[in-house]
Amino acid sequence: MKMLILAVLGAIVLFGLIIVLTAVGSYNGLVGKSQAADSAWADVQNQYQRRADLVPNLVQTVQGAANFEKSTLVEVTDARASVGKVTINTNGVPADQATLDQYQAAQGRLGSALSHLLVVSEKYPDLKANRNFIDLQAQLEGTENRIATSRGDFNTAVQDYDTSLQKFPTVLIAGMFHFTSKPYFQAAPTAATAPTVNFNFNNQ
Repeated sequence: MKMLILAVLGAIVLFGLIIVLTAVGSYNGLVGKSQAADSAWADVQNQYQRRADLVPNLVQTVQGAANFEKSTLVEVTDARASVGKVTINTNGVPADQATLDQYQAAQGRLGSALSHLLVVSEKYPDLKANRNFIDLQAQLEGTENRIATSRGDFNTAVQDYDTSLQKFPTVLIAGMFHFTSKPYFQAAPTAATAPTVNFNFNNQ
């Protein structure tokens, strides 16, 4: 009888240990994946900030072109200002889809405005030959590519985290410690496409 009791107690202890280890592993896994998503989001913000930082120099260079369309410059400067008005949680991924969509809409507006500026610039030969303008366009193109990449990395990290939330037994741990799903970057078809930048100046 004594051996049976010890065996039962041992089984209970072992079962409890397995539960504890599983809970700890699930918790640590969620923490790691949540931080990975936050890190990916920070990179998205950095790339968008890089684009916003290019705007003043780009506008200043374009203003030097004779009779350049003022409405286009106003569109760009207003769009850049609207980006700065969107309040985002600086401690990580936005808490809800609506906030992320608002941020995305503002960034999409700036992207469209910059794309329009580059199209309009085609009508100004002197501007297209301006070395500073060419360099800024090259930086803008590179930044748009980095934005697209960082958005993809962000969605991948969020998908990994959100998927883990739904798995058993992690879903139990998530509920206990108030882990919640994170929103995806759901780019509209036009917003997800980087502005077309033409570098073939010598062929025109």
